[in-house]
Amino acid sequence: MGNRVGEDCEQTVACDYFNGVFEYIEKILMEEDDEDACNLECFASWIEKNFYDLSNQIQDGAPARDGDGSSGPGSGFSGGKMQYKERRNRNEEEEQIDASGEDRYNQEHRRKQIAVDDDGDKNEPTDAYDKTLLCQKMNPRFYEKSMVCRDDNLGSSDDEEVSKKYIKQPELKRGRPKKGSKKQTGMKEIIDFKTLLSQAAKAVSVLNINAAREMVKEIRRHCSPYGDHMERLAHYFANALDTRMEGTGSMLYTYASSLSRGNEPAQMLKCYQAYFQACPFQRMSNIVANKTIALYTKEAHKIHIIDFGIMYGFQWPCLIQGISLKPGGSPHLKITGIDFPQAGLKPASRVEQTGKWLMSICKRFDVPFEYHPIAKKWQEIRLKDLNIEENEIVVVNSLYRMKNVPEESGSVNLESPRDSVLKLIREIYPTIFLHGVANANHGVPIFTTRFGEALNHYSCLFDMLEGTMPREDEGRQVYERDILGSEIMNVITCEGSERVERPESYKKWQVRDKRAGFEQLPLNRKILEEAKKKVTRCYHHDFLVEEDDHWMLQGWKGRVAYALSLWKPKS
Repeated sequence: MGNRVGEDCEQTVACDYFNGVFEYIEKILMEEDDEDACNLECFASWIEKNFYDLSNQIQDGAPARDGDGSSGPGSGFSGGKMQYKERRNRNEEEEQIDASGEDRYNQEHRRKQIAVDDDGDKNEPTDAYDKTLLCQKMNPRFYEKSMVCRDDNLGSSDDEEVSKKYIKQPELKRGRPKKGSKKQTGMKEIIDFKTLLSQAAKAVSVLNINAAREMVKEIRRHCSPYGDHMERLAHYFANALDTRMEGTGSMLYTYASSLSRGNEPAQMLKCYQAYFQACPFQRMSNIVANKTIALYTKEAHKIHIIDFGIMYGFQWPCLIQGISLKPGGSPHLKITGIDFPQAGLKPASRVEQTGKWLMSICKRFDVPFEYHPIAKKWQEIRLKDLNIEENEIVVVNSLYRMKNVPEESGSVNLESPRDSVLKLIREIYPTIFLHGVANANHGVPIFTTRFGEALNHYSCLFDMLEGTMPREDEGRQVYERDILGSEIMNVITCEGSERVERPESYKKWQVRDKRAGFEQLPLNRKILEEAKKKVTRCYHHDFLVEEDDHWMLQGWKGRVAYALSLWKPKS
C-alpha cells in the first residue's frame, strides 16, 4: 500500500492536536443523561464548566467562580464581547522556577508545559484533553524561522493506533476467482450506479417522472446506506431524486438540518472525530494556517483574528498554546467569530458558546483574550461591526465555508454577496487573508450539469471514506448521513436562495480574489513540506498534497477536493 505505519509516524508535526479531542468532549457529555446531552445549551455550559475544572486541576490561582457559574470579572458576554486579561500573580511553585537561573522565556515555557508534560496527578479526561487538543511536547520552535519540528520524539502511540485503524492493509490475493470457486458463486451483480443515476436525473429534468421513478426504483433494489461506497452514494442520490420529484426538497433539507443540530453534542462530534482521524484535509489545513499566522504575527503585541465560519473553533487551541510560549510574553489575542445565524430563537447560540470555550483555553495558558461573536449573513456585515483597533495585527481566516455564501444577490442592481464579502475583507486591510475553498463545480444553476458535477465530487468523498474507514464505523455512517447526505439533498432538491451548497473551483476563486483587489502570496515552503511529510507517513497512500500556482491542494486519487491560499490586499 505504500504507507509505513508506526515508527515513521513518530515525527509528528507540531500543532497537530486532533487525535481524540472529540472523545474527550463526548466523555464529558456522556456524564449527563441522554436527554440533556441533546440540548445545545446544556452542551455549552458543561463544556465551559469542565474545561474550567481542568484548568484548576493543572494551574492554581484561577479566579473563583461565582454562584451563577461565571468566573470572576471580565468573563462572560457583556455588550457582545468577552474578555479575559492575564493574571500577573503566580503561585509559589511557579515562583521557584526563578531560582534556577533560567531566563524569563524558558521560565514561561517550563511553567506552561506543566499542563502538557506533568503526568503525576492528572485524571483520565485531562490526559485525553492534553494528548489531543493541545500540541504534545510543544516547544519554542513554534516561533523559529524554519517552522519545522525537528524533535524525533514528538510522536505518540496514539498516532500509531490511529494509523493502524484507519489505513486499510492491501489484500493478499488479487485477480479473478477460478471457475467454480466459492468466491465466484458469492459474487454480487455489478451495477453501474453512475449511469443509472445520470439517466434518472435527465428524466427528471425533462419532467418524465414515470420513467425517472422506475429508474430510481431499480437503483433502490441494489443500493444501501451500509454497503460499499457506490451503494451508499446511490442511496443518498436516490433519496434526493425522489424528494425532488415529490417537490418537498426544501422542507426535508430544513428538517434534516434541524436533526443534525439536535445531534451536535454527541453524534456530530463523534462523526467529525472519525473524519479527522481518517482524513487529513482539515487537519493539514489547520496546521498550515496556524503556522502561517505565527510566521506573520511573531512581532505583534496584539493579534486580531477575524474568522469567517468559526463553527466550534477547534482550529485555535493549538495556536493559543503556541503564542503563550512567545519570547517576551504572550500577545493579546482577539478573535471575532463569525458564522451564519442558526434557525430558531437563538441564532447566535453556537458562535457564543465557541467563545466561552476558547476563553477557558486562554485562561489555562495565561493568554489575554477578547472575543466578539457575530451571527449574521456575511454580506450584511459592515466594517464597524468588527471592532478593529489601530494597534492590532489583523488576520482574516476563512476555511471552506465561503461556498455557503450566495452567488446571486436576488436583485439585478446589487452585487454578488460573495463579492460583497471579499470587498469587506479588502476594506479590513488584513496583514494576511487565509482562504480555503472546497474545489467543486456543482454550484451551477442547470440541473443536469449540477447533478453530474455533484456525482463526481461526492463519489470521490465516499470512495475516500471506503478506503480509510471500516463500513461498520458509526462515525462514518453518521458523517455520510448527516453531513454528506444533507449536502446532496440540498444540491439536488433545492433551488434559488434555499440552495446553499454552491462550491466553485479554486481557479475561479483565484480569479474572483484577484478581481476583488487581492495579491496572492506564496505559501511557506517548509510549512508545506512538513504537511506533505505528515500525509505521506501517516495516511493512506492515495491522499495527495500538492502545490499549484501558490495553492496547497489536497485530494484523493488525483482529484482535488480542497485548496488553501494566502492573500494580502493590493496597495
